Amino acid sequence: MNIDGVFSGGGVKAIAFIGALKVVEEKGYKFDRVAGTSAGAIIAAFIAAGYSSAQIRNFFDTLQLDKLLDPPMMGNWFPFSKWLSLYFRLGINKGQKLEDWIYEELGKQNIYTFKDLPEGSLKVIASDLTLGRMVVIPDDLERLYGIDPNHFSVAKAVRISAGLPYFFIPERLQGKSTVKSVMVDGGLLSNFPIWVFTSPNERRIRPILGMKLSTSTDNIPPRKIKNAIEMFQALFSTMKKAHDARHISKAEAVDIIFIPVEDVDTTDFDMSDEQKQKLITLGEIQADLFLRSWLP
Repeated sequence: MNIDGVFSGGGVKAIAFIGALKVVEEKGYKFDRVAGTSAGAIIAAFIAAGYSSAQIRNFFDTLQLDKLLDPPMMGNWFPFSKWLSLYFRLGINKGQKLEDWIYEELGKQNIYTFKDLPEGSLKVIASDLTLGRMVVIPDDLERLYGIDPNHFSVAKAVRISAGLPYFFIPERLQGKSTVKSVMVDGGLLSNFPIWVFTSPNERRIRPILGMKLSTSTDNIPPRKIKNAIEMFQALFSTMKKAHDARHISKAEAVDIIFIPVEDVDTTDFDMSDEQKQKLITLGEIQADLFLRSWLP
């Protein structure tokens, strides 16, 4: 059965989606369209490119997550320079290694720009701080920025969506005015964009299955906030949780696999292979439990 899929943000915790995808495939479901925010956009892009859960797992099995971090070179000699980077460039890591990795993996399927994908098969959520609005890529590119989506890099779109504020230096898009838009993580405004396929203007033409990383607010461990970066990360995380809790209706919840991740943080790029496996297993368990009673 063909379905549409929506994937939440959650940083490295999104590895749990791989296990859930495996179970979904085994049950005979195939994604026709996908949408995602942040790390969920990475998973969605790989699915849109035609990769299976086993292939996506191989990407992460062979990847050292911390190799995706790329602070400016000066930081290797002058640790204090990361604060200068935060002040002047609005982030610590350039994000180029993340984009290059996504570009390389998509390129193996000959996916480079949105014209290489079936129309409407992938929607990526980003936040435009300059315009003060949420952006759906590729849908809003022409209208807001005068950019032809057929020539816009899928890897660039995903990197923009995954641009965790302060952790990654924001991308800047030249719009229709002379002012470049500062683009950051879509999770700032919509960490779980199930509305993309359920809006009043979008007639549901097939079942929608969402996958959302969740954390019980009763079990969130106290954060150790020792500097401005940690404070902003905690602020961003709190905002996303509050938004999600208030904007998922009961009607939508029956189509969502909730994956509770309690002991991994969004930016734990140094997690071990054992932790990766635990996340994948958790995704498998939650998807299996959910699909036993799901009525698409």
